[in-house]
Amino acid sequence: MRRPATPADLAAVHAIYMHPDVVPFLTHEPMSLEDFRAVFDELQAAGAFFVWEVAGEVAGFYRAVRHSGRARHVALLGTLAVDPRHHGRGVARAMIEDALGRLRAEGALRIELFAESDNPRALRFYQSLGFVHEGTLRGFYKRAAQDHYVDEWVLGLWLGPPSGV
Repeated sequence: MRRPATPADLAAVHAIYMHPDVVPFLTHEPMSLEDFRAVFDELQAAGAFFVWEVAGEVAGFYRAVRHSGRARHVALLGTLAVDPRHHGRGVARAMIEDALGRLRAEGALRIELFAESDNPRALRFYQSLGFVHEGTLRGFYKRAAQDHYVDEWVLGLWLGPPSGV
């Protein structure tokens, strides 16, 4: 079940974000709970950061931001993760399908997200939802523990009528 993140979710979100299977694929390097508080506060302040609960505990989270102006029909999904204890149980699919349904009901016709090129599990998952690889941001990430750069893939999902050229 989706709900807006609250300050009470800080420790649960931090635990998922900093999990060794998750943190390589999110924006920040591992950090303490106290240092993470600023990251969490920024996510929550935008009013577009949601947690997904299973049996009363935080099992995942995501951020959904709508663009403005001529791109107001576009939403960006990001800061998206599921607690590894819930992997393979349909939590990610339920969470993202719920997000897509809500965004579509609010008028979004295009959903964008970014995923590291070295995250085949996530790439397969997003493609199973209909997202297509639309571009590559070469050398976009540099993890502190690695001596190479990682490409970021731009993925898109069109929910609207056929688009014109």
